[in-house]
Amino acid sequence: MKNTLIIGASNNPDRYAYRAAHMLKNTGHPIIPFGVKRGEVAGQKILNAFPKDADIDTITLYINPRLQEQYYQQILELHPKRIIFNPGTENDELRDLAEEAGIETEYACTLVLLSSGQY
Repeated sequence: MKNTLIIGASNNPDRYAYRAAHMLKNTGHPIIPFGVKRGEVAGQKILNAFPKDADIDTITLYINPRLQEQYYQQILELHPKRIIFNPGTENDELRDLAEEAGIETEYACTLVLLSSGQY
């Protein structure tokens, strides 16, 4: 199972990040939800401080490229195996930085990857 950091986690059921948290957890993938709003999602507290030294397989992004900039260094320091840029989060700058650091990147939808068995 792939330990997944959800950047832009939300406790709003209308948000795709909310749906992804539940789908990840329901398919057995441990999640670390991170976001600016307080609350819980899929039975886990949403962290308001960026996790450090976490063993992350996948980062799935649910924040726009402008907001991603403040997390570039922290994302790269976690050195996940891959970063998924969900629709609306595509960011060539971060993708290039990640790939230079040996991190796989995908412009894809976490929900589709999970539902099609490609996660």
